[in-house]
Amino acid sequence: MAYTCIKTDVNDHVALITLDRPEARNALNSTLIGELADAVARFDADDAVRVMVLTGDDKAFAAGADITEMREIGFVEAFKRNILMERWDAVARARKPTIAAVAGYALGGGCELAMMCDIIYCADSAKFGQPEINLGVLPALGGSQRLTHLVGKSKAMEMCLSGRFMLAEEAERSGLAARVFPAADLLDEVLKIAGKIAEKPPLAALAVKECVNRAYDSTLSEGLLFEKRMFHALFGTEDKREGMDAFVENRSAQFRGK
Repeated sequence: MAYTCIKTDVNDHVALITLDRPEARNALNSTLIGELADAVARFDADDAVRVMVLTGDDKAFAAGADITEMREIGFVEAFKRNILMERWDAVARARKPTIAAVAGYALGGGCELAMMCDIIYCADSAKFGQPEINLGVLPALGGSQRLTHLVGKSKAMEMCLSGRFMLAEEAERSGLAARVFPAADLLDEVLKIAGKIAEKPPLAALAVKECVNRAYDSTLSEGLLFEKRMFHALFGTEDKREGMDAFVENRSAQFRGK
């Protein structure tokens, strides 16, 4: 499929998806979201892809949803069309590991899109925020929910009520970002990490993702039981045998996702 608002590339089992509306600071319009959903679904079903990296440019990961598409919409139309719902959660629904490489602005829907990814790495230039209150609305793609899980009630409440931005150092310190890199090095460093993840057994990676996500949606006892059952299930894979054989034989494992 030919895309107009994103670029895609696959190398060594890593799919790179680049948001590409620089004239609008990668604002998330319906075309971009449709293309992103298509690309994520395609890579999620492709055995040649094991990890997806989502990024923007040095000025903006994504500066929010495209306000020009929403400014004339009233309640009835918004409710009937279920705006900002169709296909917007494609990244969150992906089964394979997803990584956001954030430089510059990640605001509103852009911050929420980054939080849909499994890991966020950011440049020292990154600015995160949920400033929807300045437009008379509130976050609608998980900003009030995922942000609270990641940084806690007080910081999430402050950001959503005041619209203030969180800079890179605070994002790492608060648990929103895993690590901060110099802006010039961000994508190279993230692709290196993605490459290391792509070398791991794919089925185990899927199971790890499900287990960590289950921690947010269940009690500790239920999560521990789920973790144990996933551990047991992996004993039925060829990759488990390969990994343990390689360890005992002191060689590099060759995982095939079987």
